[in-house]
Amino acid sequence: MRQANLRNTNAWRLALTAVACMALAGCDTVATAPAAEPPEPGVLEATRNGPANAPEGSCWGKTVSPAVVERVTEQVQIKPASVNPDGTIGSLPVYQTEERQVIVTPRRDNWFETPCPDVLNAEFISSLQRALLARGGYSGAITGKLDAKTRAAVEQFQRAEGLDSAVLSLSTARTLGLIAVPREPAE
Repeated sequence: MRQANLRNTNAWRLALTAVACMALAGCDTVATAPAAEPPEPGVLEATRNGPANAPEGSCWGKTVSPAVVERVTEQVQIKPASVNPDGTIGSLPVYQTEERQVIVTPRRDNWFETPCPDVLNAEFISSLQRALLARGGYSGAITGKLDAKTRAAVEQFQRAEGLDSAVLSLSTARTLGLIAVPREPAE
């Protein structure tokens, strides 16, 4: 009887092993990266959804200034001093140290105008890469693609101008001679 149970157990183990092997054989062994979230519009790419007062048809980029938070420590009186009828101090006041965080400057979205995506074609990006290359800020090939090297060069160039963003601003495009500067109407 015991031998029959042992054979059934071994048969069961073999069956489980076979099923596990078949399951593993059908598995995709290539690791897939989790689906990336789309970039926040305005932060990593230009968007037509700019600030509330944006002109129709304009495109915008955005940087986010984080909130400035400070830790404040202060002594708070939890029990006042007691004074005797003759004017002497009966007991000293009792204080407690309290710590709290205070938002000194709130988080802020900093919007800036950008060339619209329909302008950012391969010819425009090639011109951008050449302009950055001429100024020593780009070391890649002229590909016409807004790749990581191009974005890094744009960010480096704009940081010197006070804008910490890899999204090309309209002001930077004008500075680089890529977009015409609007003229004042003649009187």
